[in-house]
Amino acid sequence: MSLVVLAVDDEPPALDELAYLLNADGRVAHVHRAGDATEALRVLRDTEVDAVFLDIRMPGLDGMELARILRRFARPPAIVFVTAYDDGAVDAFDLGVTDYVRKPVRAERLGESLRRVAGVRLSSAPVPAGGPADEPAIPVELAGTTRMLPRSSVRWVEAQGDYARLHTADASHLVRVSLATLADRWADAGFVRIHRSYLVQIRLIAELRLTGSGYVVAVDGVELPVSRRHTRELKDKLIRAAKHDWTR
Repeated sequence: MSLVVLAVDDEPPALDELAYLLNADGRVAHVHRAGDATEALRVLRDTEVDAVFLDIRMPGLDGMELARILRRFARPPAIVFVTAYDDGAVDAFDLGVTDYVRKPVRAERLGESLRRVAGVRLSSAPVPAGGPADEPAIPVELAGTTRMLPRSSVRWVEAQGDYARLHTADASHLVRVSLATLADRWADAGFVRIHRSYLVQIRLIAELRLTGSGYVVAVDGVELPVSRRHTRELKDKLIRAAKHDWTR
């Protein structure tokens, strides 16, 4: 598949490097360039592109704001953030971006992003945020590479200061986002707050049990404490979830 892409960065050397690496990949037919979000919108007004590779921190309209505009397009392009920072992770998740690449950009890593873009564009459906071809995901660091972790693979979340540790069935990942933020944004996906330090996918709770020190829930064989203030609300939610299952 031949891709038409747009590279956006307010720093000329970074833009030159990004455009060079994109042009060097055989899957890319043409690279448009823009030095800021306003110029990018002018390009997109006249040209349909398959993907936009953009920096987040730019003067004026930043990359996040531009991405929100792009998601409202009738046929939105795939969005790949290319940034030196990791503090946009949760916002990237909300926008359903295709990938999140950390600077300095390596050709191999950019090639992986283009593979993901090609896969999305080959889908028969458009690419709505959170749609089947673009499952909600959050960028995580794995062996020095930023990868997109599907939210559906997260079992429970543990607060660690201003960070959160996402626990999957076989690993854990530290991300720069607060537990309170995830609790608010993931509530509709079935994640419930059981403690000031824990957020759990409710469908995975195997049991709620009273111990000598208070209530605990079991998730994947791990016991997590339930604070007194969250116990009643959790019980109510478990009962409602069980009734829903019985009556389906």
